[in-house]
Amino acid sequence: DMHGNAVALSGRDCSTQRRFQKIFEEGPPSIVPKDTFTQMERAAQRLTQNLGYIGAGTVEYLFNAAENKFYFLELNPRLQVEHPVTEELTNVNLPATQLQVLMGIPLSNIPQIRNFYGKAPEDTTSSIDFMQDAYVYPQKHVIAARITAENPDDGFKPTSGKIERIKFQSSVSCWGYFSVGANGGIHEYADSQFGHIFAHGTTRE
Repeated sequence: DMHGNAVALSGRDCSTQRRFQKIFEEGPPSIVPKDTFTQMERAAQRLTQNLGYIGAGTVEYLFNAAENKFYFLELNPRLQVEHPVTEELTNVNLPATQLQVLMGIPLSNIPQIRNFYGKAPEDTTSSIDFMQDAYVYPQKHVIAARITAENPDDGFKPTSGKIERIKFQSSVSCWGYFSVGANGGIHEYADSQFGHIFAHGTTRE
């Protein structure tokens, strides 16, 4: 925020990729031990603080499970299309929080952030040390799947064409959105992704 604070809002695992493009993204990361994941979060917080970064962003790492080591990859200075995974895990509205931060409101004064750290609604004044205090670990697992136009008979290369039918019924635990409707189509110069499905449950299974 504008006061030098940085909060890590859990994390996501995007290991399942094809041609360096994400297929699934899920959280919290189940392959990383919790103590190592905490180190990753703290490193991300220190990075953004040292940069004087203000706003939402995603710090990405490569994780070597065999050695239990992680390596910095990049900082994406924006919201990503998978941000609903983080929102479902943390109950923090990221666009709204970003706006409040840019209005000059300290992170520790934002109600959803305080709730993420287990603060009672009536507690509006107690301090939060984001580098020391632990948040309430998510009691659920969330998975996002990208819906893309690809040709499985041609190495899953992106393809274009008409969409004859889309039928998807969202529920409380599974919802999706699509950028085209029935009788629409994917243009040959457009991105092959035209939808996203998000699902959550009490466990990864």
